[in-house]
Amino acid sequence: MGNPACDLVLFGAMGDLATKKLFPALYHLHRAGLLPEQSRILALARRDLNKAGARQQIARGLEEYLEPEVMEADAMDGFLARVDYLKMDFSDAEGYQQLGEWHRQGGHGNVLVLYFATPPGLYGQITAHLCDAGCCDDSARVVVEKPIGQDLPSSQKLNDQLATAFREENIFRIDHYLGKETVQNLIALRFANNLFASQWDQNHISHVEITVAESVGVEGRWSYFNSAGQLRDMVQSHLLQLLCLLAMDPPSDLSPDSIRDEKVKVLKALAPLTPERISTHLVRGQYTAGTAEGVPVPGYLQEEDAGGASHTETFVALKVEIENWRWAGVPFYIRTGKRLPEKRSEVIVHFKPAPHYIFDPDQKYLANNKLIIRLQPDEGMSLQILTKDQGLSRGMRLRQGPLELTFAETFDTERIPDAYERLLLEAMKGNQYLFVRRDEVEHAWRWVDQLLANCDDCGAHPKRYAAGTWGPVAAIAMITRDGRSWYEDT
Repeated sequence: MGNPACDLVLFGAMGDLATKKLFPALYHLHRAGLLPEQSRILALARRDLNKAGARQQIARGLEEYLEPEVMEADAMDGFLARVDYLKMDFSDAEGYQQLGEWHRQGGHGNVLVLYFATPPGLYGQITAHLCDAGCCDDSARVVVEKPIGQDLPSSQKLNDQLATAFREENIFRIDHYLGKETVQNLIALRFANNLFASQWDQNHISHVEITVAESVGVEGRWSYFNSAGQLRDMVQSHLLQLLCLLAMDPPSDLSPDSIRDEKVKVLKALAPLTPERISTHLVRGQYTAGTAEGVPVPGYLQEEDAGGASHTETFVALKVEIENWRWAGVPFYIRTGKRLPEKRSEVIVHFKPAPHYIFDPDQKYLANNKLIIRLQPDEGMSLQILTKDQGLSRGMRLRQGPLELTFAETFDTERIPDAYERLLLEAMKGNQYLFVRRDEVEHAWRWVDQLLANCDDCGAHPKRYAAGTWGPVAAIAMITRDGRSWYEDT
């Protein structure tokens, strides 16, 4: 698909998302020559700024969040020259008329791409005003951030609001994990390599771990996070998307709907966590005071903007089962939390050992291969295999070692593009394959809503864990009951 010139309109252009992610990503696209010459950017925010003042503020953000080696005066000047600014109260219809005039008078036929970097509660209001201003023709696209809603009913309401103005193929729901290079490589790894494609089922895989660990706390977002929790904030979106890419059947082709059809089948096949299963398949936790990187840090309830007592979980460990032929009997252990020992996102695929073991019995515990897929940091893959130990006195002693693929080293790249660079580029191209379809969102919410309802019925509160540890001891017990252990404990 081509790369047409676009008028990209950023609602909430002075917020954290735009400052830290969107403008740096757009600068990289400009610097790489991936933005057509006629593409323009309109920044919308409530701040009382003129065009020059807005450009200065955007430049300061770029200087703070870009690597010094990519800061080039000519590229910066050229990028900022694309940016216009409009002070706008999103509840005021007059501003939308000015937006429409800006697009019609200077757009030269550019595709209109609207990015809602705002709280979801504003989506309906913004959409209605855009329609009244004549900005919602059949070619207009809208980009919105996940999570879409707090539960299934609120998700359906938001999607209905968007659907009043935009066709489904023009709604781009971002999950930034889908823009990561390693996540995209899951499709190539699984379906371009028969070595893995032929082994990717319950006959050859014993279990799978998915870990998304954060070393930080709630970072000044206590009020938002307390209303969401780790299940809604991370599991419903990012981790279920990873699970779908790992577990889905081969799509018929690489078209967006072929891939998303297979992901929906996985969501439909998730075994419900009934009240009887909650105690053995779910652990929720909440961090208390501890140490992060050698520095004392407060507990969740003592954070600067904390609002008192709370049973919101900051850690979740799940044992997820998929009820289909490919994955019958293969548990997926999912773990995510805040104030863990390090920032790390990875997938560990544990392959079953050979049916007959002929080596040293004392080393039998080594006899299963592991595929380690690192999403961050140091994106790459590692296949743990067994070889003979070296030396005349070693006999047939085995040793475990990696076949390593580190993207930055293997492909000799100075930097790996940020997820938002690829996602913005694909949205401007009109390519949906990295974005989430409405039925995906709703099936994920159905499963999570049922899980949360069963948690409430059981009355179990989150277990405490000290900041800087790997969560509650119960998370270790959950996997140990199955005769397994988390990867860092092996």
